[in-house]
Amino acid sequence: MPNPSNEQRSLFGEILDWMLTPLLLLWPVSLVLTWLVAQNIAGKPFDRGLEYNALALAQLVQVEQGQVTLNLPLPAREILRADDVDQVFYQVLGGRGELLNGEPSLPLPDEAEAVVTGKVRLRDDSLHGTPVRIAYLWVRPDPSANLSSLIQVAETKEKRSVLATEIIKGVMLPQFFILPLAVLLVWLALIRGIKPLSRLESRIRRRKPDDLSPLDDTAVPSEVAPLVSSLNDLLTRLKDSISNQKRFLADAAHQLKTPLAGLRMQADLALRESASPEELKQSLQNIGRASIRATRTVNQLLSMARAESGLLHQSLQACDGVSLVQSAMLESLPLAMDKGIDLGYEGLDSDDPQAQLMGNPTLLKELIRNLIDNAIAYTPCTEERPGIVTVRTVADASAGTLQLQVEDNGPGIPESEREAIFEPFYRALGNAVDGSGLGLPIVREIAAKHGGSVHVEDAQPNQTPPGTRMVVILPLAPAQA
Repeated sequence: MPNPSNEQRSLFGEILDWMLTPLLLLWPVSLVLTWLVAQNIAGKPFDRGLEYNALALAQLVQVEQGQVTLNLPLPAREILRADDVDQVFYQVLGGRGELLNGEPSLPLPDEAEAVVTGKVRLRDDSLHGTPVRIAYLWVRPDPSANLSSLIQVAETKEKRSVLATEIIKGVMLPQFFILPLAVLLVWLALIRGIKPLSRLESRIRRRKPDDLSPLDDTAVPSEVAPLVSSLNDLLTRLKDSISNQKRFLADAAHQLKTPLAGLRMQADLALRESASPEELKQSLQNIGRASIRATRTVNQLLSMARAESGLLHQSLQACDGVSLVQSAMLESLPLAMDKGIDLGYEGLDSDDPQAQLMGNPTLLKELIRNLIDNAIAYTPCTEERPGIVTVRTVADASAGTLQLQVEDNGPGIPESEREAIFEPFYRALGNAVDGSGLGLPIVREIAAKHGGSVHVEDAQPNQTPPGTRMVVILPLAPAQA
């Protein structure tokens, strides 16, 4: 069963959920808050009526012959009782708590409450199990006596509930029509809001496979502009990569065509009936050289493909840089001896902890071999000036790097060509060296894949010829860095 977290989500549905869910959750909260506010609003006018009645009764409390009395005329009683919905009760107690008039069962205020005369207070209570609202105050009809009379006026809460319900209906009923309308408007707004994305998707879908031109980021919302900019950057890099691949394949085909054509021509010459043994031998020698050149070109093309592939990090391992250098030198030694080149080594010892690299041994060895073969090929060797190629390893513990240097006493490389020599199939003019022009591009690609760099400098700047020093800087393995 697929994981729900990995299911494809609709952007439209996601935004709609995040907009409507809070709206629907807040609606019940709004109902509760509105009910509480309505209760408070509905109770205020009735509270004022209770306060007025309590103050009116307080004015009727008098002292006659040393006794506190309540002179309540009949009209006043009718006013207190005149209500078709709620019942009104009153109670007047003397200074010693005796009932002077009114409802005897009306509950008394809290005994811990401080007695403050002349101030009307309100509280909620119950009478015979019915909730009531009570306004009460203490009065002192006889200032000479330190006795206070309690006056209470209570009213049931039916009118308050009815008024609060009417307020709720007046506020909430319109929301039953407004809420669906708001949902509809949000739906329509989202449909309109994502139309630019739909148009962008349509524009991309209508494109031809070979159309890698940048997308117009001015016709999309500002929130989508970074995405379009990233796509344009990807398209630009993809276009450059395809262009480089096409150029590389064209150059590779051209480089392979020459030795293959030579092989075919020499084979045709060898098959002639009139060919002498000397001519046949010469043709076979030429076929051997052409096959070696073709094999070398194919191997370098494969090395370039391996260096450019994304499989490097799958085969990283700790390796000894000095051992790789020595192994590459042994493989290049026959070429150096054939040309009379003095091939030597300087630097760290084998298994030196400062020479430990983290990388692909095959590619690193290919890097070193290309540098050495390139130096041997471009270093002239005469009796007056023997050719010398020196391979050197230098550790920089503070920087956490290992330098692989291949130095020769050849003619050197002009500064104007030091960047061009790293381009695939680039061949310096004015020399008869046989090669494919892939060695140094492979070196740079392998170094870059290992987080390193490569540069060219003069081996002996103050001499003529200055010679060449190729310097590759590679990071050491983490334990040695």
